[in-house]
Amino acid sequence: MVTGPLIDTAELRDLLAAQQPVTLLDVRYRMGSSTGPQEHAEAHLPGAAYVDLDADLAAPAGEGGRHPLPDPGVFAEAMCRAGVRLDRPVVVYDDWAAHAAGRAWWLLRFHGHSDVRVLDGGLAAWRDEGGELGRGPVHPQPGDFACSGRQGMPVVDAETVLDVTVLVDARAAERFRGDVEPVDPVAGHIPGAVNVPTSRNLTADGRFRSPEELRATYADVGAVDGADVAAYCGSGVTATHDLLALEVAGVRAALYPGSWSGWITDPTRPVATG
Repeated sequence: MVTGPLIDTAELRDLLAAQQPVTLLDVRYRMGSSTGPQEHAEAHLPGAAYVDLDADLAAPAGEGGRHPLPDPGVFAEAMCRAGVRLDRPVVVYDDWAAHAAGRAWWLLRFHGHSDVRVLDGGLAAWRDEGGELGRGPVHPQPGDFACSGRQGMPVVDAETVLDVTVLVDARAAERFRGDVEPVDPVAGHIPGAVNVPTSRNLTADGRFRSPEELRATYADVGAVDGADVAAYCGSGVTATHDLLALEVAGVRAALYPGSWSGWITDPTRPVATG
């Protein structure tokens, strides 16, 4: 099924109408006070299982940052509970402009699933276009997902991130500059990074910009096909939004999972502002 990292509502509706096998994952989330489980129970895409970002898509906060990558066994178990199968396409969605869905997309790709897409426009687009909604609990048939043991997507760590040629910071401009820092105890950015806030990836209706527009956006900072590119954010979640946009643009880039919150756990690491 894969033709790119995104799927639009019309294509997904056609797949469901044709009863094509596809696993839907609802990854609704907000940092700090997520009501995703309750919202999922009230309305969700038909058959979509809920995936909890904090419990299923991240390990506990620590030296690895606020949202370290989950233990592979924990992640695989969560995906099996959600019905994910290695031979079946997966579509993930949220109501946070694909920031949480991007994390699920990236982790599934990282751990070896070859057919994962994000619903462009998310739940809002599905609702706006009259898509069917289900209610109540969802109990999928257990899946057979297993982490491949091979890295399907590239990563960098604190020891190698300064060597990256084009390091993209996905946070808002004021956080990148260090003007404000509402979440982490230190303000600023990793030296040498360039800023492409995730808001630049989207149109006014919450859908991703065209491949041509995204290529131009990232080319402005040197993130082009064949370049050594990586992205980070505050905790390794919203950076996957930039990675998703880069994938749409035809650029494969690495994730620094620890991101800013992991970087600043060592006070000897350099910090830039401005």
